[in-house]
Parts: sequence; structure tokens; C-alpha cells
Amino acid sequence: MRVILSLLLTMGLFAASDPSRAQTFGIVGTNVQKQANAVLTLMSFAVVPDLASSALSISNTSTDNPDITLWQLGGGFTLSQSFPLYLEGSVAYNRYDPTFVASNGQETRRLPTKWNTFAGTVGVGWDFPLTESKELVFRPILNASIGRVASDLSVAKFAVEQKTDRDIMFLEDGAMNAYGVGGSVMLDWESHRGDNDIDLELRYTNIYLRSFGTSYGIGASSAAQTASLYARWRAPTGLRALDRPVRYVLELSHSHYFGSQAGALGFDYLTTVGTGLELDTSAHEVFVTRIRAVVRYVFGNNVSGVSFGFAASF
Repeated sequence: MRVILSLLLTMGLFAASDPSRAQTFGIVGTNVQKQANAVLTLMSFAVVPDLASSALSISNTSTDNPDITLWQLGGGFTLSQSFPLYLEGSVAYNRYDPTFVASNGQETRRLPTKWNTFAGTVGVGWDFPLTESKELVFRPILNASIGRVASDLSVAKFAVEQKTDRDIMFLEDGAMNAYGVGGSVMLDWESHRGDNDIDLELRYTNIYLRSFGTSYGIGASSAAQTASLYARWRAPTGLRALDRPVRYVLELSHSHYFGSQAGALGFDYLTTVGTGLELDTSAHEVFVTRIRAVVRYVFGNNVSGVSFGFAASF
């Protein structure tokens, strides 16, 4: 799988013009400031509730492109039809492992790094019914996010015995916090006819991210802009378990990325198709009412793969 990360790995040439600084090691090519913007762009994938990018891993060591891991767990619900307050939340983890090149004008060394991102997003909305049955609703949502990026230079104290610039100091033991504010609009159609269920969601999310409390003056900003479509069909298989019918599940989702997200990972859209089974546990006194296991095929520009999803309804 070939993924081009030109935004994250644009390299140039570095020359030290001052002889007195010849022994100072610095990052060759693009500075860490630009890389920090790129890492915050990766965080934008974490703060948007999105099935397509909720479990994504990219690796292309043959071209020195960094390993990238995206993981997200989240959900949302409406309290009731009589009081249609909508609440949602998600937590996410990203791991980005780029390799930088440091030089003092005479010597060049490779610096593999590990940047870990943790982020959380909450949303509060309200359902406005568009039909008398209240199956179709318009849902505006206010979103807020918080996250942290921590950098850890994965070499044995390379910088301790060398004179280094602030970029390497940040790579060795740097951190960057970020907050995000924004909102979403959603059309949600839920049709329940006996044991057959149809769910259809159309959503657009825009969350602006900005860094704060950064190390060594490194700051960044980014915008998460995602439009997504999600559809799910559930129907009985004819089998029974836990005193309830076992249902099969068919899923389809499509997410399109705009702004900073577009092309940041080599693609500007992701599509998933999935199938699985659902167990109804409502006949027994357990915390969850339904449990679903779904296998999905994911594809987009320059990327494809398989994922496994596990979900529960309360």
C-alpha cells in the first residue's frame, strides 16, 4: 500500500552560514513548526466522530514514510422523543512516527521520533422533528474538543552531549495541548418496522483546533471539516439466541474530508462497507440491550484494508 504524505514529510536542504554555529545540530529541511501543524491535522481526524477513520493504520517503511495509527471510540444518543436532547462523546488516540534528519553542517544523523496524541470530543444538540412520526429529525450540535500531543525522541539521549536548536529540544521532550470549538448539523432518519430497522445519517462537522501551553514556543492550528453519510440495515436471520431473534447487519459509510484534512494522509475520502451479526440481550437483566460485531472493508484514494468493529446499544 503506497500512501504519499507530502504535507508531513516535505524535505529541503539546510546550510549553516555562521561558522560559530557549525557544531549546533538542527533539523534538515522543513522545521518542526510545520510538522506540528501536520500533527494537529492528524488530531483533526480524532476529534470528529467518524466511522471511516475510527480505526486506521498506515505503514510504508519502504519509502521512509512514517507509521500512523488512528483509533477512536465514541457514541451518541437522544434522551427521549418528549425531551429530544442529543448527547455525544468520543475519545481517540493517534500515533505518528516520523523520522527527521539532524545535521550540524558536518555530520548527519537520523532521528526517529514518536508523537502520541490523545483527544476527546463532546457534543450537545437538539432534535427538531421534520415528520409527524418523528422518524426524520434535523439535529444541530455544538462540539468542543481537548487534546494533547507529546513528543519523545526515541534515541538514547542523542541531544544530551550535543548543542541543539529548539526543534530538537521539542522532539526530545516536547508537548503541545490543543482545544477545539465548532459544531455539526445532521439529518437523521430512523425507521423501525418490527424486527427490521433502517438508520440513515447525513452529517457535516466543522471544528477549529488551536494549540496552547506548548513547549519551546511551538504552536499550531488546524480545521477539522468532514462530511459523512452512514446507512445501516438490520433484519432477522431466522436464528434465535438469548430468547430474541439474531439479526444480520449491513452497513455503508462514506466520509469526505475538506480543508486541512484533504490529502493529509494521501486521500480525501474513505468508504466502508460492512456486514455482521447483532444479538438482542433485552430479555435479560444486563446493562446493554444489543451487541453488534461487524467486519468492514475500507477503501479510498491510495488506501484499502479490512477492519473489525464492536458496538453496543444501551
